[in-house]
Amino acid sequence: MDKTAWHPAGPAPAARLNPAPQHALLYVDDVTLEYATPKRTVQATRKVSFEVDASDRFVLLGPSGCGKSTLLKAIAGFVRPTEGQIRLDGAAIRAPGPDRIVVFQEFDQLPPWKTVRQNVAFPLLASRSVGKHEAYDRADHYLEKVGLADFARAYPHMLSGGMKQRVAIARALAMQPKVLLMDEPFAALDALTRRKMQEELLALWEEVHFTLLFVTHSIEEALLIGNRILLLSPHPGRVRAEISAHRFGLHSQGGADFQATAARIHRLLFEHDHEPAQRREAA
Repeated sequence: MDKTAWHPAGPAPAARLNPAPQHALLYVDDVTLEYATPKRTVQATRKVSFEVDASDRFVLLGPSGCGKSTLLKAIAGFVRPTEGQIRLDGAAIRAPGPDRIVVFQEFDQLPPWKTVRQNVAFPLLASRSVGKHEAYDRADHYLEKVGLADFARAYPHMLSGGMKQRVAIARALAMQPKVLLMDEPFAALDALTRRKMQEELLALWEEVHFTLLFVTHSIEEALLIGNRILLLSPHPGRVRAEISAHRFGLHSQGGADFQATAARIHRLLFEHDHEPAQRREAA
């Protein structure tokens, strides 16, 4: 797999003839997550484990209430596990950080008084990770990548919902995080715009090869977006199976193999056994 660097300056140096063994970028190890309600404590996930490699398009798939969004928040550092540990590049995650950027499904993520270009550059300037000149160079670079260079001086109220999501993606990628976290980012879009955004996300990944952790409750979207899919059982979320979906893509939807795999995923998600059936299957 092409592991081209993120930075607009160009690709990483050529690999050594005998490179060191590759280790997973993200480890989620036996993670149980809970949250309190006025009446009781609710268990969102129970002993969930998985690994994400660099440049993966890793999808968390499950029905509403399986804890996938809570799990994403834990990886982002907003929620502390009750049990287990989450590690990124070998270091335990204990708080939010610029190495994990989240794109949510809400469109109003952008300060309305800033232009599109200023919105993309703002996190870089606020974190003081780069100087002003480089922050705006990165903003321009990633706005070009998401096809919004011509809207750099526009304000959020002038953009459609899909365009706002593209600005949010450009802003996240400009930070060059180790993992881009996306929580059902296209769920509120109409069907045609959602399909267009899926196409643009995959085209962007082909160029940049960022590491993506993507949450959805749509089986079809999981097969389109992911090269690996982790299935989570209904509440509380437990690992049902991991599906390899490398061979599927935008060209696959509607094909017999795609539909058969979607049906198999549905059965795995909703089979009514009492033990988590942890499996690894090839799609």
